[in-house]
Amino acid sequence: MSDQLASLGIIPCEGYAAENISAAKPDLVIIGNVIRKENVEAQEVMRLGLAYLSMPQAIREFFLKEKTTLVIAGTHGKTTCSTMAAWLLESAGAQPGFLVGGIGKNLEKSAKLGAGKFFVVEGDEYDSSFFDKKAKFLHYHPQTLILNAVEFDHADIYKDLGQVMGAFAELLLLMAPTCRVVACWDDPNIRELLSKCPCPVFTFGLTSGAELRADSFEFGATTKFRILQKGKELGWVESPLPGKHNIKNTLAAFGALLNLGIPFADLAAALKEFQSVKKRQEILATIGERVIIDDFAHHPTAVYETLMALKEKYVGRKLWAIFEPRSNTTRRKVFQKDFVQAFKPADEIILAPLFHPEKIPEEERLHLEDLVDDLKKEGKKTRCCPIEQMISVLVEETGPQDILCFMSNGGFGGIHHKVIERLRQKK
Repeated sequence: MSDQLASLGIIPCEGYAAENISAAKPDLVIIGNVIRKENVEAQEVMRLGLAYLSMPQAIREFFLKEKTTLVIAGTHGKTTCSTMAAWLLESAGAQPGFLVGGIGKNLEKSAKLGAGKFFVVEGDEYDSSFFDKKAKFLHYHPQTLILNAVEFDHADIYKDLGQVMGAFAELLLLMAPTCRVVACWDDPNIRELLSKCPCPVFTFGLTSGAELRADSFEFGATTKFRILQKGKELGWVESPLPGKHNIKNTLAAFGALLNLGIPFADLAAALKEFQSVKKRQEILATIGERVIIDDFAHHPTAVYETLMALKEKYVGRKLWAIFEPRSNTTRRKVFQKDFVQAFKPADEIILAPLFHPEKIPEEERLHLEDLVDDLKKEGKKTRCCPIEQMISVLVEETGPQDILCFMSNGGFGGIHHKVIERLRQKK
């Protein structure tokens, strides 16, 4: 995102200071959800009596009014599915607006106002700000809502799955009878939520019972599969994205856009050209036959699906999982046992130390030593070491055909590019 801001001529202030607010004399201040009330700039906004909004409030006020909104929500797949939907609409000539939590390679940006009637927005269940504690997606009032999966996440603001489900149930209750929900039939939590839905529902998935379904998967350099609607074949599609989870993302986007009147043939043609999103199974470099991949995966389910997709794409090649516990949830022990299963598709695993562990109460922290021991018991060669040591291991021990998958929801200390540079020097 820092690169995108720079390309747009937006210069961030380094560090927080009251003067950043008083000198700018803004008409309106947007306060993000990482900002606490005690922040010096937030305090200056209050002192000066300036107008302010949370980011979701601002999105609703300035960008979504008089638009036909397509909101993509769920624990997994939001960014990929949102970007795909925006690209499919763009390819169909609809000139959509969009706001996505990542940079689409085809779209070359994460946001666009758009001249058309559609606006695609990624609907996050995280809270909005210190003064607006409700989930972001409750501000967006979708005409079409995609629900891809619901699991427990964001352990810093939700105490259990029941609270997460409550936020999604509240979202569904806001849907008008004229709206539509496009929902993953494979997910039992979503099926439970749909019982409270006040508007028509269109289902997708890989299991029987889904209205829009995929079968006959062929994994390799690209992914090929057949799509059927109510048992009738619509056609075969070819996608650059690996993994069954990305087939579900495709079904979600197709399901929403078919219901909005976009022809299947147009969607299938545009899908072949879709280049996905930065930091979503993004190939950063190929050195010889060694492939270096960057991925956002931080939830155990996302880690597993990502690694499984790469295992299916790169059959017979050694897969390294290099993981940084960085998010508020992954630094906590709530998923201690789940991560053992999540890393099973990998051949070798390297774990980074917790990112700023002091920000997580000691009794709540993920125990990396126990995770290493548990993975070793499963026969997985696993180690935990600092980033500089990781770089040496990856340069010296990886083979010429190995697949290196870096997983973090942050910058990971720039390890990707340091490894790439060292490998190229070695070559």
